[in-house]
Order: sequence, then C-alpha cells, then structure tokens
Amino acid sequence: MTDIAASSFRSSVTRVPRWVLLFGVALLVRALTFGNPILHVDEEFYYATAHAIVHGAIPYVDVWDRKPVGLFLLYVPAAALGLPLGIWAYQAMALASVTATATLIARLADRAGWAKGALPAAIAYLLWLNLLEGEGGQTPVFYNLLMVGAASLLAPRPDDAAHPTRRLAHGCAALALVGLALQIKYTVVFEGAFFGLWWMAREWRLGRSWWGVVLLATPLAVLAAVPTVAVWAWFGAHGLGDAFLYANFESIGARGSDPIPRELGNLALMLLIGSPLGAMAILAARLPAHDDTQALRRWLVGWAIVAALGILVFRGYFDHYGLPLLVPFCVCAAGFFAEHYRATQVRVPLLIVVLLASQIVLLVKRHERGTPADLAAVTRAVGHGPGCLYVFSGSPMLYPLADRCTVTRYRFPRHIGQAKERGAIGVDQQAELERIMAQSPEIVVLGPVYSGERADLRALFERYVAARYRQRSDLPLGRGRIAVYALR
Repeated sequence: MTDIAASSFRSSVTRVPRWVLLFGVALLVRALTFGNPILHVDEEFYYATAHAIVHGAIPYVDVWDRKPVGLFLLYVPAAALGLPLGIWAYQAMALASVTATATLIARLADRAGWAKGALPAAIAYLLWLNLLEGEGGQTPVFYNLLMVGAASLLAPRPDDAAHPTRRLAHGCAALALVGLALQIKYTVVFEGAFFGLWWMAREWRLGRSWWGVVLLATPLAVLAAVPTVAVWAWFGAHGLGDAFLYANFESIGARGSDPIPRELGNLALMLLIGSPLGAMAILAARLPAHDDTQALRRWLVGWAIVAALGILVFRGYFDHYGLPLLVPFCVCAAGFFAEHYRATQVRVPLLIVVLLASQIVLLVKRHERGTPADLAAVTRAVGHGPGCLYVFSGSPMLYPLADRCTVTRYRFPRHIGQAKERGAIGVDQQAELERIMAQSPEIVVLGPVYSGERADLRALFERYVAARYRQRSDLPLGRGRIAVYALR
C-alpha cells in the first residue's frame, strides 16, 4: 500500500504544471520576507528613489545614484501604491520574477537533455537566492529573468542551419532583452557581449561572409543600445546629459575600492556559497552528450564561464554580486541531477539542507537588520510633521516612511559618509555635509558606525548635532541602534 500511495503521489505531482510547483517553492522559501521593508539597504534605497520619482524627483538631479534609471522605474509602480502596500507589491514582483526565471532554467535544462534534473535545478535556483541576498528585490532578481529569456532565444538548436529567419528574429529579440537588462544593471554587459559575439560566430560558421555577419548583427547591437541611448537622449533633451553621463559612467571609475583583504574575504564567501553548484556544473560538463545536445551543453558552459569572469572584473564581491551566476550554474547543475551516478543519493538531501540553511539565513538577517516593528518605532520618533529630514547613517527607507522634505539629493547615506565614495559623487563629501548642516534640517538620524565610514565626517556631524539638536530617541534596529535628533 505504501508503494501504491507513493506512486499515486508522484503521479499527481507530475500532472501539476511545473511553474505552479516552482511558484509554491518560491512562496515557501521567501515567506519570511513578505512585508518587511528592510530586507537590504540597496532595495530600501531603490524603493525610496522610486517614491521620490513618483513625487516629481528627477534621477541623478534631485536624487543621486549611479544605477541605471530603468531600475528605479521598475520600482515606480510599487512606490506609487504607497506604504505599506508598495512593499508587498515590489516583493510580489520579485516573487513572480524568480518563479519565471526558475521555469526558464528548467526549460533550458530540458533542451539540453537533462529533463530529469530540470526541476531540482530550478528549485536550487530558488533556494540559493536566499543565500546570496536575493530574497527580496535585488537587481539580479529582475534582470536574471531578462538574461535567461535572452539565453533561451539564442541557445543553439539542432535545426538552426535550416532556419536563418528564425536565427535573426531570435537574435534581435534576445539582444533587445539584454538592452532592457542593461537599464537595470550595467554589469550584464559581459554576458550580453557573449550572446552577441556567439551569434555572429554561429552565422559565420553557417556560411555567411564576415561582411554579411556584420550587416546582420547591426540591428542586434542597435536593439541592445536603444534603451540606454533613449534614456541618455531624454536627459540630453532636458539639458541634463552631463548629469546622466557622470552618474552612470564617469562616477563608476572614480569610486575607490575596499581594502584587498576585505575583497578577498567577500570573494571567498561567495565562492563557498556557490561551490556546490559550481562543482555540479563542472561534473555535468564532463558527462558524455549526444550529437543533438552537445552544442547546447557547451554553450551553457561557456555562458557560465563568461558570467563568472564578469563578476571577477567588477570586484567588490558582495554576496549579491554572485546572483547572476546562479542562472547558468543551475542550468548546468541540472546535468548532474539528471545523469551523474551520485545524483539520486545527493539530490534530495542537498536541497533539504539548502532549504533549511536558506531559512536560517533569513532569520539571522532579520535579527541583525531589524524587524518592521523596529523600523516603525524609529519612524514614529522621526515623525511626519513639518520640517526636513536628513539621515546621516541608517535606513534610506525612513525618507518615504516619514515623507518629510529632504535637504540633499544624496539620500543613500553612504554616498556622503563612505571613504571609497570620496571624489566619486560629483561633489566634495565634506562640502556637501556642511551645506546640509547649514540648512538646519528639523530631524536628523544617526546610525551605528560601519566599516569604511569616514571617521572625520562622523565626528564633524556629531559636533554639529551636539551644538544644535536635542536627542528625541535612541532605538534598536536589529543589532544596532538608531538615534533620532530634533532641532532645538
């Protein structure tokens, strides 16, 4: 009876659409995050910037960052709903995005002849996101979907030689998706270049002349560039072209780097977290392939290698920098799950361990970064009354939560306070801080000291606060404390 029941259960599961199963897994592994506005400081700022745009702010002019404007526009629909509904909305968007990405990962695995490993590989993607800061709305959570969509269009098919029109149409659509991804994060340029150059190489191998290849590749390059050029043109037409160019490109090269030991430590942690997927991808690459799947499998390995090299070039190596690797690595890991002789012994225990680890990581982060209740208490201390707010250090989410006027376009606190941003934000950090202080904002917020902070600027700000402000509260936010001061 037990065997019959188990067989019946498996049969029932196989009849459920795969995307439904993946949606259920995504819902389960991300449930602890829903409604929490302080999952990660990056997405707090993305939401805060989108909130400012909804209220008329112009990116790079009224609120400054070096991310592409497409990222902030992605958050605008959620921010337009207000709080707290907007938090649920962007997290629902992220949930839909990761479910769709996992579904396309499974489909690529099917095409590579790894159907038996497709579902475990797609589930692995959903689980590993939580280990690399992808539990919320980090940029790769959204652009990974665009890139795996592009990969699905471009990846070789056995009958490619017989369908030149399809190759061109798929190439154009894929590079258009890359263009959209570039407006979420410019780091996809390496994978995009791989996609475009591979498409050109395939056309040449199939008998086209180099001139013919270049001619056909022109619309692909144009489509990849159109979103960024269109944004640049809009800013240029409004006399803001220099602001766009500096924020998006020049400031990136001007920014300093973290100390080498810290970077190496970050890289080691990223490698450690991704090592099981990397090992499975390597083992899958060594498995024999049939003639009709060999080209695709090699292409997937090449994509994984290029994605890894792109991460190494950009340095920094924060956990979430590893998120783009998950897509090609998980597709390749499907080969291990499907064909390696150890797969049946490893598959379920590995996924269960990673599931438990992913939930422990979320609980630890909630303890360290704070709860919605913690942030609500700080927001009440800041208040919603008249007068402007300045957050020297702390959560950027306080800006939309308090909805007070602001005194600086640098609403990501570390742009002013972090040493590696010296000379990279378009103004002198100390001069900007002094300008802010001269405006005497009604409320100022001071969070705990962080690694890489300029101690001289903190000391300057603390002297200013001691002379002109009274402390309104000193409240916990996770493991740190947030001090709120009101003008005397």
